[in-house]
Amino acid sequence: MSNHAALRLGKELSELQKNPVEGFSAGLVDDSNLFEWEVFIVGPPDTLYEGGFFRATLKFTDEYPNKPPVMHFLTPMWHPNIYKDGKVCISILHPPGDDEYGYEKSSERWLPIHSAESVLISVISMLSAPNDESPANIDAAKQWREQKDEYKKKVKQFVRKSQEEM
Repeated sequence: MSNHAALRLGKELSELQKNPVEGFSAGLVDDSNLFEWEVFIVGPPDTLYEGGFFRATLKFTDEYPNKPPVMHFLTPMWHPNIYKDGKVCISILHPPGDDEYGYEKSSERWLPIHSAESVLISVISMLSAPNDESPANIDAAKQWREQKDEYKKKVKQFVRKSQEEM
């Protein structure tokens, strides 16, 4: 299985480098390991994250594409769907099958037809439209719902910090 995963990841990475998608770039953390990618996401225009530069990793198992990767932001983030340790929590990154809590349809969860590109596009979309129904960061979700101005201020601080770290 590991061989299949490595072949698929090599193909996906090569495709992304030949035909970059606006909003992010991806490469290997270490040239000898196809299973760990370093990603740079540019804060999407017309969002609170606009102008930010966010580093993240995508880690794949040798069961890819049957199992989803895990994504962690290395740049500190303030967002309802990102845990305080940087781990991203969105449906597409949840294992295939039914959600034991009934929040998500199985069609919203990971499917082998997804790719690193579809994950990154989903994450960019998540930055524009947080889902505060099942948050990973309760404090950020609460602030997003109840104190929009404070939330916006805090995100702007994180964006500024991301610019300084580049």
